[in-house]
Amino acid sequence: MRRSRVKKEDTIRLYFDDSYRREFEARVLERWRGKGKPVLVLDQTCFYPESGGQPSDEGWINGVKVDDVKETEGKILHVLGNDVSSDKVSGKINWKTRFDNMQQHSGQHILSQSFHELFSAETLSFHLGKVFSTVEIDLRRISEEEVEKIESLANEVVFQDREIKTYFISEEEIRDIPLRKPPAKKGLIRVVEVSGFDYSACGGTHVSRTGEIGLIKILKWERIRNNVRFEFVCGRRTLEDYTWKNRSVRDVSTRFTVHECEILPYVDKLFSDLKFQKRMNRKIQEKISQYQAQEMIQQTTGQLIKEIFTDKTPEEVRSLALNIMKKGEFIILFGLKREERGHLVLACSESLKLDMREIVPIVSPLIEGKGGGRSSMVEISGMEIRNIELALNKASEYIEKKLS
Repeated sequence: MRRSRVKKEDTIRLYFDDSYRREFEARVLERWRGKGKPVLVLDQTCFYPESGGQPSDEGWINGVKVDDVKETEGKILHVLGNDVSSDKVSGKINWKTRFDNMQQHSGQHILSQSFHELFSAETLSFHLGKVFSTVEIDLRRISEEEVEKIESLANEVVFQDREIKTYFISEEEIRDIPLRKPPAKKGLIRVVEVSGFDYSACGGTHVSRTGEIGLIKILKWERIRNNVRFEFVCGRRTLEDYTWKNRSVRDVSTRFTVHECEILPYVDKLFSDLKFQKRMNRKIQEKISQYQAQEMIQQTTGQLIKEIFTDKTPEEVRSLALNIMKKGEFIILFGLKREERGHLVLACSESLKLDMREIVPIVSPLIEGKGGGRSSMVEISGMEIRNIELALNKASEYIEKKLS
């Protein structure tokens, strides 16, 4: 990898002093191509590189899109979509994305400190995603009421519009700062302080007051690695989340013609009614299956019953085969043609001493299917619906040879 170098020095991170700065002028220190894309190292930058769970900034350099921003050995690498030939450049970050990241990251600090204050629970990891962010907390379990307490404390800090300060402090002086967790780095340490509430070692971009974070909302949580991972949103993301959820609730309320607060009990009743109807339907289908089985037996002249269906489910075809097997010594070769897939049910009465599993490798390739079962019944599902009839004929030929 060949590099052209102006002077070896670290990149000045302008976002440390002012995370609200959107544009800057810089000098190119190094340039090369990495994985087919131009890479620039500048003497100073507003672009935040991906680090600490926060994604990199988006934006442009001399009007060229910045595809990625990374950090290595104290330098910020700007990966561009196209070449930039000038040694003096102008940079501009995507402010909408930057401010969104600032809201989410500052909100995470407050949320993490809320867990620490109420449950002495440590934040093990943080990830700022495109739609929602996550924090993994060293809790074994948590209740709905406890989550509401966490949200209440976090949003109280937001509503108080406290100041958020960032500053560097030496390794020797850091013991005087009540950090939520020990810093991972040595030397000068950057502290993000939510006034009177949280102190964290962090290199990310943050808002200057908690009121700018907007509402903090935990969306859901789940167990992971014997801890609990929480999904949350802040600020504009919370508004967007509330907007579509409120629209959905309003639409469901209108369709059911019930008040919004009555939707859940109404849905519970619908589920109860549905379960009852399914039980009744299964009983009716079983009766129908028994009648159909008897009718097919009466219409057959031998032991082999072969049929292709288009108006049944795989479960109904299987039930029909089982009911025929109960009534005598029969070989059943059923095919089912559905819009998405084809289905085969190959069965026989156990007294006939046939192993239907031997037919699977013969017919499966014909319908590009997979399946299996026991000696008296196998089922195969495949994508090649056109060959269902051919597959049944091949199965029939095999059975006839076997019996003869």
